[in-house]
Amino acid sequence: MSWFDSAVPGAQLVLMVLGLPILIFGLIKLLVLPLALWFEARAWKGRRTQAPTLLGERPFVSIIVPGYNESAVIANCVEAIALTRYDRYEVLLIDDGSTDDTAALMAGLARRDPRFHFYSQTNAGKGAALNLGIRHASGDVLMFVDADGIFSDRTVEQMLEGFRDERTGAVCGDDRPVNLNRVQTRMLAFISHVGTGMVRRALTLIGCLPIVSGNIGAFRASVMAEIGVFREDTVGEDLELTWRVQKARYKVAFAPRALVYAESPSTIGGLWRQRTRWARGLLQTMRIHKGMIGNPRYGRFGFYLLFNTLTMVILPVLQVAVLLDLAFLLAMGRTPFGQDALAVLGWFGLGVTLVLSVFAIAMNRAWRDLCHVWALPLIPFYSVFAGFTMIAALLQEAKGSEAKWNKGTRSGVVSVTAARADALP
Repeated sequence: MSWFDSAVPGAQLVLMVLGLPILIFGLIKLLVLPLALWFEARAWKGRRTQAPTLLGERPFVSIIVPGYNESAVIANCVEAIALTRYDRYEVLLIDDGSTDDTAALMAGLARRDPRFHFYSQTNAGKGAALNLGIRHASGDVLMFVDADGIFSDRTVEQMLEGFRDERTGAVCGDDRPVNLNRVQTRMLAFISHVGTGMVRRALTLIGCLPIVSGNIGAFRASVMAEIGVFREDTVGEDLELTWRVQKARYKVAFAPRALVYAESPSTIGGLWRQRTRWARGLLQTMRIHKGMIGNPRYGRFGFYLLFNTLTMVILPVLQVAVLLDLAFLLAMGRTPFGQDALAVLGWFGLGVTLVLSVFAIAMNRAWRDLCHVWALPLIPFYSVFAGFTMIAALLQEAKGSEAKWNKGTRSGVVSVTAARADALP
C-alpha cells in the first residue's frame, strides 16, 4: 500500500469534520431571506404611515468625496451629485496627492458651483483624506462617497429617510456596479443583490449591520463628534468606524433605495487586490476591537461578531481545505458521498442561490439584472476565490505587510446613468 492509499481514510475523516460546519453555517445563513422579507414589510408599513424621518427635519448635509488618481471618473460623480433634488447640501472634494490631473479637475468643478469646495493634501491615504473633509464640513449629516460613485437624484433624500429615529447614528446606501462591460462585472452585479441588498436588510432588522460602505454612507455629525473620526492606520476605515458606532449603542441602518453606482474591478487581478484589501480591513478591525467579539456587553452585535468571525474568516479557509481534500480523494478514485450525492449537493446549492437571487432582485426592483442569470454557475468559483483572498490576507497580516489604499485603475465606463438609476426604486 502506497502512502497515498494509506492517507485516504484520514482524508475522508477530514472531509466529514470540516465539511459539517460549512454545511451547518450555510443553512443558518439562509435565514437572511425571511429576515429581509420582514425588513421589507416594515419598510412598506413605514412608508404607508408616513413615519417621520430625519428628511423631515431638512438637515444640512456635507457630502465628502475623497479621491486619488480619479481623473477618469470624478466629473461623472460630481455631475450626478449636482442633480440631486435635495437642496441643503455642500460637497467637499478632497484630493489625496494624486499624480494625475485629479486635483486640477476637482478645482475646476468646484469653481462652477458655490456649493462645491476643493481641498488638497499630500498623499496620506483614504482615512486622512476623509478626515480632512470632516474638518472643513459644516453639515449636520456627513455623507461619504467614493469618487467613482454616481447618484440618482433621490439618493441624498433616501439616505436621510434611513435615519428613522434619534438613535440611528449611521445609514448605509446600496452600491451597485456601474461598469457592466465585462463578464466579471456582470457577475458581480448579479451576486450583489444577495451579498449586499438582502444581507444588509436582514442585518439591519436584527440590529447587527457591521459596515457602512465607503461607497455610500452617512453619519450624524454629532455621533462622529462623540466617537471620533476615521482611523488612518487601517485599510478598513469604514468598517472600523461602523463598529465604533455600534459600540456606542447607536443603530446602523440600511437604506436600500439610496442608490449609488460605482466601478467594480473588471480584471481578476483587480478583484483579487480589492477583496484581499477588504479581508485585511476586516482582520485589522477585529484586532482593534477584539474585546467586542462574542462579548455579551454589546448585546446581539457582540454575538453576531463571533458568528461573523466564523463565517468570514474561519469558514473560507475551511472551504479551501475541504476542496483540496476532495480533489485528493477524487484523484485517488474515491467519491466519499458517491457521484449522485455530489451532483445532488451541487444542484441543490445552485438552486438555493437562484431562489435567493430572484428574491433579492425582486426586493431591489432590479429586474433587468435577471439577464445576468447566466453567471449563476460562476458563483461557486467566486466563493472559492474569496476564500483564497482571505488566506492571502491572513498571511499578509501575519507578516506585517504594508497595507495601502491600493484601489484599481478607474476605467470611466458608465453603463447606468443617474436618470436610469432614479427610475429603479
